Amino acid sequence: MSAVTSPSDGSRIGSAAVPGMIATVRRGLQLSPEMTRGLSWTLALAAVSTVGRVVVPLAVQQTIDTGVLADGGPDVARVAWLTGAAALVVVLAGVTSYLTNVRLFTATEAGLAGLRTRAFRHVHDLAVLTQNTERRGSLVSRVTSDVDTISMFLQFGGLILLLSVGQIVLASVLMLVYSWQLTVLVWLTLVPFLLAVRPMQQVVSRAYGRVRERVGDMLGAISESVVGADTIRAYAVEERTQRRVDAAVEAHRKDAVRAQIVTALTFSSGVLVSGLAIAVVVVGGTLLGVAGQVTLGELLAFLFLAQLFTQPLVSATEVLNEMQNAIAGWRRVLAVLDTPADVADPGPDGEVLARGEITVRFEGVGYRYPGGAVALRDVDLTIPPRTKVAVVGETGSGKTTFAKLLTRLMDPTTGRVLLDGTDLRRVRFSSLRERVVMVPQEGFLFDASLAANIRYGRPTATDTDIQTALTELGLWDWVEGLPHGLRTPVGQRGESLSAGERQLVALARAYLADPDLLVLDEATSAVDPATEVRIARALDGVTAGRTSVTIAHRLSTAEAADLVVVVDAGRVVETGRHEDLVAAGGVYARLHESWAAQQRTA
Repeated sequence: MSAVTSPSDGSRIGSAAVPGMIATVRRGLQLSPEMTRGLSWTLALAAVSTVGRVVVPLAVQQTIDTGVLADGGPDVARVAWLTGAAALVVVLAGVTSYLTNVRLFTATEAGLAGLRTRAFRHVHDLAVLTQNTERRGSLVSRVTSDVDTISMFLQFGGLILLLSVGQIVLASVLMLVYSWQLTVLVWLTLVPFLLAVRPMQQVVSRAYGRVRERVGDMLGAISESVVGADTIRAYAVEERTQRRVDAAVEAHRKDAVRAQIVTALTFSSGVLVSGLAIAVVVVGGTLLGVAGQVTLGELLAFLFLAQLFTQPLVSATEVLNEMQNAIAGWRRVLAVLDTPADVADPGPDGEVLARGEITVRFEGVGYRYPGGAVALRDVDLTIPPRTKVAVVGETGSGKTTFAKLLTRLMDPTTGRVLLDGTDLRRVRFSSLRERVVMVPQEGFLFDASLAANIRYGRPTATDTDIQTALTELGLWDWVEGLPHGLRTPVGQRGESLSAGERQLVALARAYLADPDLLVLDEATSAVDPATEVRIARALDGVTAGRTSVTIAHRLSTAEAADLVVVVDAGRVVETGRHEDLVAAGGVYARLHESWAAQQRTA
């Protein structure tokens, strides 16, 4: 008998230690290799564009010293030649800058599209319990808006960062060529600012981390209020819901303003230091000029170079602040990808089960919800092929947990569930989903036609296949009564259909999938009599000739079952036929008597 580790707090999204900035970028690029393809060409183009930027200071120095102030008077031809050559290089720099942008945009969009796809796919691989630790809006924001922040930075801030690094290096070299004294003065002016950059970035990083969290909270609150609009109106809690949404919006506003204030502080510091550096160059350059150590052209060129040197530092502070926002978003996306899938697909190493009659066996199965009480314990049960099973018990007894373990929406913490002698954990998902289908209490419908929703059970099915299935279930007359038959749109979440009609679609979908084992969470309490008759007839058709397990909320289902499984306080306390269990006078007999009494008084 085997056991596995249950989902724990370590499976919560974002529960792992937060990686540093460099580790985050490295990990992100590993998961998006498309971003680094052709990087050498992009860097080469960026280098040409950077060289073009320093041509103007060189042209200014040469034009003044060897053209305007040439021995014997201004040399007009040389001035014209120098300015023409500089203009040509500037145009070339503009073209290479455009090409750098195009390559950068193309690479980043390809990488981020792959990141979105992988993150979205992993969300579906996560255990149901892990998904439920996050509100849906927050989970969606990790795959959408958080990736958008990365995109904005890489496509705009990333380009500025690339060009800025090259510009700083090249400007530093040329400044040393013109005047090492002035270069030292510029660097000394910048030292305090450079020492303060890292602490400031840490503050900014924390601020933008909070902003990304508030975005998730805000989207979660808004999406819940939209999805639950009918309930909100029914209970007249519009004002309370509005206050809740307003509070989420206000929390985001406050944290966004705080982050922008910190950003403004760092940006202003860069502007102040840049202005101070230029002032130092003007004073120091004037003194050196008077002493005859620099020419007028060299001093003007140095001023241009000093601006080229400090300007990236000013813009870099803003870019680095944007980068912190992107890093915060990147961490949230990576947190999804790094969250272990507790219910993992064995993939190619897994087993593929042959189609046909199916035998189910529970061997010492137990399950404990993370941080909660034991939901099931010591379940030993065998379900023979073609058996119609009803699982009954009071609310909270463990019936739903039983169904989730049987369909491998969760894995047991102790023991194992076997299909035809094979542990479910060793079966490929593709094979498992072919053989086992679950119809939940509220069958989810997509915003598409009736036919498209039924076809989810078998994507290759034709309209003829769907019509045949509906006819066999006795539902074709119902479909013909709809406005557009199979083409009838069902609306978001099936809102155009009644609850009973949505259940009919879910049953038809399961029937078309033709599973060997069907698990149903019975839900007919809010159904009109005519629809209830249709559902009952459809259920007979869906369950005929295959193993079926129904989580029975009405004991009339148990009366018609081949085997009744009674769950009480997490244990299977009785199994057998309805008549035998009633005669035994145990837990089932008491449940049935209570239900029968309610039916008599209804």
